[in-house]
Amino acid sequence: MSIYNKINAGFSLGTDSPVTAGIEDVIYIFNQDDITLTYDTLNPLIVKGLTAVSTAKVYKFEGTNNSFNTISKLAKTAVGPRYTEEIDFNIAGFSVDVKTQLMAMGYGRVCAIAVNNYKSSDSAIELFGAVNGLILTDAERTAADETLDGGYKLKLTNPDKLREPYPPRAVSIAPESGTATYASTIAALEALTA
Repeated sequence: MSIYNKINAGFSLGTDSPVTAGIEDVIYIFNQDDITLTYDTLNPLIVKGLTAVSTAKVYKFEGTNNSFNTISKLAKTAVGPRYTEEIDFNIAGFSVDVKTQLMAMGYGRVCAIAVNNYKSSDSAIELFGAVNGLILTDAERTAADETLDGGYKLKLTNPDKLREPYPPRAVSIAPESGTATYASTIAALEALTA
């Protein structure tokens, strides 16, 4: 782990692929115990495999008009840096099925994968809650809210006192033969989607 104790490179912003804010209007959520993560042996910031336990699935949540957002915040602690991770998103609905999913996210721990709008990075796809998971900490519905048509505003974040030891992990999954690409990673996620 000594390589993470010293900086070893710089960076510059280029005009060929300028940074783009935001994430796509889709997130993938799964129960923390339902998917086994495989990390790159040389770099724990890279998830190179997702394997379903038994018949477990990844669930895809789709939105519109930038209705999803991710946040990662550094917190200095006595044992080193830790990261608070959050995902904000909206659900346009309030059926019993929606409420059941909200309750499950509030009691159980989930992990979430977000796809950044900025694709010219090895972190175009990121995993949140890798170690401690995420729980639903906010679920607000205002019936007269026209921006959501009466749907829910939700926030997934780390459980109390359980920050992540690393920033959000990059997800980079190779096909059966060849190297990992953005397309191969999305294909692997879709193959696990219910």
